[in-house]
Amino acid sequence: MSQAYVWPVRVYYEDTDHGGVVYYANYLKFMERCRTEFLRARGLGQDVLIEKNDLIFAVRRIVTDYIKPATFNDLLLVTAEVNQKSRVKIVFKQQVFIPLADKELPSMGGYFDTIKNLIDSCVLLCEAEVTIASLSASKMQPKRIPENIFEELMREH
Repeated sequence: MSQAYVWPVRVYYEDTDHGGVVYYANYLKFMERCRTEFLRARGLGQDVLIEKNDLIFAVRRIVTDYIKPATFNDLLLVTAEVNQKSRVKIVFKQQVFIPLADKELPSMGGYFDTIKNLIDSCVLLCEAEVTIASLSASKMQPKRIPENIFEELMREH
């Protein structure tokens, strides 16, 4: 198992629907935040990727399973783990968990060699396989990930 990046997300009222549960599309926003922080933690801020490398990452495909709902004010743990890498795409496995009981939870994101200890007392709410394509920001066409960026994505943290 590769390293997983974990990002905590608090559910705000604006994230919920009329029934008081997290609106399904907002799980995708939570996952996007986690992937963004995953890149930032590797020194690959998306603004810098555009400015210095004419590179953006765009979602090409998502397969999502919604298992249980989250509700207002829940603290969620969102994970991002690279399942597959090539020079033109990255496939992430992403999961959203809620802790069963109060315990020491990360206040900031970070990498974990195994998330098993972190999520032993959590419930899986949602999981997805997210395929990200590498594109030229100026041409909006496929672009190979530059070698230095690809190496950083391959490196364990």
